Amino acid sequence: MSTSIERPTTSVVICCYTMARWEILLDVIESVRAQTMPPQEVIVVVDHNEDLYKRLVAVVDDVTLVESAGPRGLSGARNTGAGMADSDIVAFVDDDAQAAPDWLERLVVFYDDPDVLAVGGRVEPVWESGRPAYFGEELDWIVGCSHRGMPKVASEVRNVIGANMSFRLEVLRQVGGFNLDLGRQGTKPLGCEETEICIRSTMGSPGSRIVYEPAAVVRHHVPANRGTVRYMLARSWSEGISKAQVSEIVGHKRALGPERRYVRSILPRAVAAGIHDWSRDGNLGGLGRAGAIMAVLAFTAAGYLRGRRLSHTSPHPLPSRAALPDAMWREVQ
Repeated sequence: MSTSIERPTTSVVICCYTMARWEILLDVIESVRAQTMPPQEVIVVVDHNEDLYKRLVAVVDDVTLVESAGPRGLSGARNTGAGMADSDIVAFVDDDAQAAPDWLERLVVFYDDPDVLAVGGRVEPVWESGRPAYFGEELDWIVGCSHRGMPKVASEVRNVIGANMSFRLEVLRQVGGFNLDLGRQGTKPLGCEETEICIRSTMGSPGSRIVYEPAAVVRHHVPANRGTVRYMLARSWSEGISKAQVSEIVGHKRALGPERRYVRSILPRAVAAGIHDWSRDGNLGGLGRAGAIMAVLAFTAAGYLRGRRLSHTSPHPLPSRAALPDAMWREVQ
């Protein structure tokens, strides 16, 4: 007699904050509704934008709409969504990242293993004005996407990518949610809240795993202004500051292991390839890619040093259940 394995229930959380992404946001919601394995619920969290919330209420149905109960910023909005969830698994997708039809199904299959705490997928950039010649795929993390050098098959990783990730609800409850001192706040390009929560999750659970499944895809809209050198360097600086904050919380070895491998292995090959293209064909794009990588590395390192100094004067403590209003959390049945 054969028995079927009952798959866990899922909630999908979409956090939004600006009217500027209205049409894209509607497409994201529709992409989640159209999943081959439909979620039990779709929760749309509006981060302190009353006009956007009212417009969504008037236009969108069949989703749970809620205003963020936390402070302004992505971490507070995600905690609000997780607090509203009533499923085994909570998946997060950005408000400008459309999910492939089988996205959720490919994430959830890994939760058959009780040691898997979180699963994330590939984030592919969709460039509004085309990829700039100087913007190599090695730097796609700058625009919140998977970068060259990441696994091509399902693999254990340190952390998932924020635009495409899922967690067991019980894990989010146990660690107190996303750290409110980290993460993007409006257009301020800070981050690393998903890195920090993944590290904390596994620290308390020996033998546990975080999985990256590149076959679980979302396509991330990249506006023209995020392809500029100005944004590239600003984001790099902010990444350095964010990594310094995470290092103070979880330790430098845990916070920077993959980054060290990335700097030692991926970036040197990319610089060499760019210079080779330029010397062979006079390809200025190759020279531009090499120069951009060096500039990004320098700005990220400078941001990290600045963040270390700031962290010594303004520590970033671990979040706790006390930091999250009890009303944000439902008891899991």
